[in-house]
Amino acid sequence: MDITLPAENGDRVGYRLVGKPAEPIKGAGFSRIAYAAAHVVADPIAMTNPWSRPAVDWDRTMAFRHHLWRLGFRIAEAMDTSQRGMGFDWAGARELIRRSIAEARTVPGADLASGAGTDHLAPAAAKTLDDVIRAYEEQFAFIEGEGGKAIMMASRALAAVAKGPDDYARVYDRMLSQASGKVILHWLGDMFDPALKGYWGSNDFGAALDTVVAIIERHAGKVEGIKISLLDAQKEMLLRDRLPEGVVMFTGDDFNYPELIAGDGRKHSHALLGIFDAIAPVANAALAKLAEGDRAGYDALMAPTVPLSRKIFEAPTEYYKAGIVFMAWLNGHQDHFTMVGGMQSARGICHYADVFRLSDQAGLLADPDLAIARMKILLAMAGI
Repeated sequence: MDITLPAENGDRVGYRLVGKPAEPIKGAGFSRIAYAAAHVVADPIAMTNPWSRPAVDWDRTMAFRHHLWRLGFRIAEAMDTSQRGMGFDWAGARELIRRSIAEARTVPGADLASGAGTDHLAPAAAKTLDDVIRAYEEQFAFIEGEGGKAIMMASRALAAVAKGPDDYARVYDRMLSQASGKVILHWLGDMFDPALKGYWGSNDFGAALDTVVAIIERHAGKVEGIKISLLDAQKEMLLRDRLPEGVVMFTGDDFNYPELIAGDGRKHSHALLGIFDAIAPVANAALAKLAEGDRAGYDALMAPTVPLSRKIFEAPTEYYKAGIVFMAWLNGHQDHFTMVGGMQSARGICHYADVFRLSDQAGLLADPDLAIARMKILLAMAGI
C-alpha cells in the first residue's frame, strides 16, 4: 500500500506502508500501574462556535474509554490530554468526570482518577491563596462527591499569585490534609504550559524538588503518587529516589517512558501518560511482556513508539493533543478530525504526515486501508 506524502522542503515523497498492525493481548496482566490520559471527542455538528463553546460527542468519548479499559489501562480523566485549559472548560470537565465515573462502574475492574484543578478561576481573578484554595476545594468536592479519586493538577492561578515555596506548601498542605481519599499529584512542566514556569516557587529544579518532596513527606498517607512531566529522565529519577515508602512514581515523560517504566533493576516508574491514548494496543502487549519478565520483548515493542511520541510531543509541546486525536481518527475511533477549540489547526500538514509514517512503523495503524483513505482526505484539504 502506497501513499504520497509531503516533505518539509515542499517535495512530494512516495511512502509504502511497512507496519504490521499491533495485536494487543486480551486480559493481559501488568506489573506496572498504567494510566492513560484520555482525549475527548468533539461533536463537529453541535460545535457551532469551536473557540468558545466546546461541544462533546459523549457516546464516542465514552466508547474510547471502554477501548482503553479493554486493553487493561486505568484512565486519567479530564487531564491535560482532554484539553483542560486549552478549549475544554470546567463545565465540560464536570460532565466528563460525572459520565466517566458512572461508566467505570459498569466495567468490572475499571479504574479512574480525575483531574482537580482551578481552571474555572481565571489567573487574573485570583488575588489571594484563599481564592486558589476555594477553587481547588470546589473541584475536589465535585470529584469526591461523585465517588471519584482526585488528581491534583498544577494550577495557573497558584503560579500567578504564589510568592515562593511557602505559598505552594500552604495550598498543598490544606488540600491534602482535607482530601477524603488518596490523591495523585501532578508536576507539569512549562513546556506543556508556559504559565506554570517556576512552579513550586522556584526556577531551580533542586529547590523545587525539595519543596515537593517535603510536601509529600508531610502527607505520605494521603498521596498515592506523583506524576512528573518534565521530559527529563534524570529529573524524574531524582524525584523517584526521594519518594517515601508507599508513594508511587508515575512517569509523565512522553520522551523517555520505556526505560523509566522498565526501571534500572533497583527502582522503576509506573505510568500516567498521554501517549498511552495513542499507543494503547502496543503498550498493552509490551507491558504484558514486561510482566512476564521478557525485557527484550518489551523493548522491541516499545522502541518504535518513541520516535512517534517525540514527534507528537515536539515543541510547542502543548499542542500534542492534535496528534493524539489525529491518530484516534486514523484508527476509526471517531469519524472526523475536529477538536475542541479547533486545535487540529495547531499542527501543520508535514507534522501529520510524519505522525502517519511513524504510526505505521510502530504498528499503530489498525486498519491501513482506512488510515490511508483518511490521510488522503487531510492531504486534499491541504491542497496535496
